[in-house]
Amino acid sequence: MAHNDFAAESPTNYEQKCLCVLVIDTSGSMSGPPIQQLNQGLTEFYEQVKIDPTAANRLEICILTFNSYIECVTEPALVEKLTVPTLNASGSTKMVDAVREAMATVEARKGWYKETGQPYYRPWIILMTDGEPDSEQDIEALAQEIHLATSNDANQGRKFVFFAVGVQGANMDILKKISSPQMLPQKLGGLKFKEFFKWLSASMTTITSSKEGEKVNLKQHATDWMEGFEV
Repeated sequence: MAHNDFAAESPTNYEQKCLCVLVIDTSGSMSGPPIQQLNQGLTEFYEQVKIDPTAANRLEICILTFNSYIECVTEPALVEKLTVPTLNASGSTKMVDAVREAMATVEARKGWYKETGQPYYRPWIILMTDGEPDSEQDIEALAQEIHLATSNDANQGRKFVFFAVGVQGANMDILKKISSPQMLPQKLGGLKFKEFFKWLSASMTTITSSKEGEKVNLKQHATDWMEGFEV
């Protein structure tokens, strides 16, 4: 399959889909306990999604990693079709390039949903990073792109939900700059990756069980993993 080309793929079912793209920092600073805890958290996330029949039929997961390179570790798919990856840490931090790749993936997947007659919820892009992006990465331009795409503009906004999570050492000022006022970045408390992914699986399960336009409370249990909920 060509990159971001899903034309040859057939739908598994015609349930309303929710795409969750995880954009994960695997630069050298994530080595040791952080990447180990992250891998354990991902395993639990997959297992939690699997046991909920609605989420298993509706939630599609895509994982993009970034260091000196951008890699699509798992193409968008229902969890039953996925194998839990084992991530390794090395290299620098091409964060802006990775988020843009996630945005392109979201648009391509939404196009496929439309072509194949599958309804869908607004996709999620979740960024997890523990440092600053490389110096040549254009934060200002990315911020403008995200703000427009997540705005309430009828023509150019509401394309996806963007949520940034700062791991220890992250530059939270940069994450605030690229985040929308409606979804401020939050800091992971210590190495509570397991707690974060437990919250994420519960949140995605709630979203995939909700009705169109229904408001979902995502703050429930968020303090289990956050250093402090900022609103």
